[in-house]
Amino acid sequence: MSTPRTASRSRKTAETSIELSIDIDGSGVSKIDTGIPFFDHMLTLFSKHGLFDLNVKTVGDTDVDFHHTIEDTGIVIGDCLREALGTKEGIRRYGCCYLPMDETLARVVVDLSNRPHLEFRAPAGTPSAPNMPFTLVEEFCRAVASNLRANIHVELLYGRDGHHIAEAIFKGLARALRDACEKDPRVKGIPSTKDAL
Repeated sequence: MSTPRTASRSRKTAETSIELSIDIDGSGVSKIDTGIPFFDHMLTLFSKHGLFDLNVKTVGDTDVDFHHTIEDTGIVIGDCLREALGTKEGIRRYGCCYLPMDETLARVVVDLSNRPHLEFRAPAGTPSAPNMPFTLVEEFCRAVASNLRANIHVELLYGRDGHHIAEAIFKGLARALRDACEKDPRVKGIPSTKDAL
């Protein structure tokens, strides 16, 4: 029987308090409460389309703004994904998703390389969703990439509606991570010529 790929973490700072757990091999069940309804919606989509079971309880200084809550939740998601992946033996390692959302198309590509990097490309003036600045979508992705220690490329190919744009990126990230985290029966050991990731 394979070892469960799960992780839980608590993180407390002067700005946020987070309790989070994830099961990579789940079915997309989630319980999300960050105090930011639109971000809750995005994380619910992330869980559903990544097939990650995800529980998140974040209490943040949303009276200041949403930045700390969204970034710090991304930090803990990245930490937990990295822990749940363990040695990364047998994984596909790479994932790619083109995600359409009505008039929007986003591309997300992931390498679970242990080399953190985010390349985030979107046209200047990309609209925000009504209740969440678009800049915080990038901050979330950067926090996940840095703490998962993954190479993540996000590109908004086109789009006009801020809600659709954010949703395409969150769903695309989920699907690309799902593919990268999946076990491939043909992969023996760690998928790197260095024998380490």
